Amino acid sequence: MKIDLNSDMGEGFGPYRLCDDEALMDVVSSANVACGFHAGDPKTMARMVRLAKARGVGVGAHPGLADRVGFGRREIPTDADDMKQQVLYQLGALASVARGEGVKLSHISFHAAMGSMINRDPELATSIMRAIRSVDTDLIVFAMPDTELERAAQSNGLRTLTLFLADRAYDLAGQLVSRAVANSVIKDEASVRARVRQFMETGTVTTIEGVRLPVRARSILVHSDTPGSLELAKIVRSEVESAGGRIAPANEVLG
Repeated sequence: MKIDLNSDMGEGFGPYRLCDDEALMDVVSSANVACGFHAGDPKTMARMVRLAKARGVGVGAHPGLADRVGFGRREIPTDADDMKQQVLYQLGALASVARGEGVKLSHISFHAAMGSMINRDPELATSIMRAIRSVDTDLIVFAMPDTELERAAQSNGLRTLTLFLADRAYDLAGQLVSRAVANSVIKDEASVRARVRQFMETGTVTTIEGVRLPVRARSILVHSDTPGSLELAKIVRSEVESAGGRIAPANEVLG
């Protein structure tokens, strides 16, 4: 089975870097590149695109709210049209940078608070998906399974790739546990290996309450800002491959 391994990348700016993007790009199959609002800048975006192109990694837009101080994790009240324009602005910026390097974007993955706000509002999600479709009908939307994002994308004719988060705890509703809760971010090797192995063998995840829950996903996300993200990504890849899976970019996974 083909599995995509993706990570949010280029989430520094200027001389500041969040993680070892170069090394991480050797491990993942899809890169979600920050587009300049919560993180990133033109030079960083170009560097990520060049790295991905050289390694055969799929390039996707990773738009977020304009909040560098809060790293895009704080919700900022905004109206629907403003949210749509923020998405289009960032998508257009990265698409142009990528085109200048001879690369076509493969997907879009929303960052933190922006994704949460869109996902809570069916009308907003529909508006955003229509806007994305107007730009590029081939873009794949990364989403958690059984969410408004997934439903809105599919109802507007966009392909979706559903995610399993190897480094975040789930609750009984299949939602991510808040980062403010203890043990919501999973960092140790043994736990990550066990989660990926369970996902590959049974298609389930054990929730923070200790209950096994089905997970419908074909892409595994490792957050680059999780401590030890490079090693975590290597662990995920090795577990997928040891279970008989093959790491491949989103376009190839969906065929």
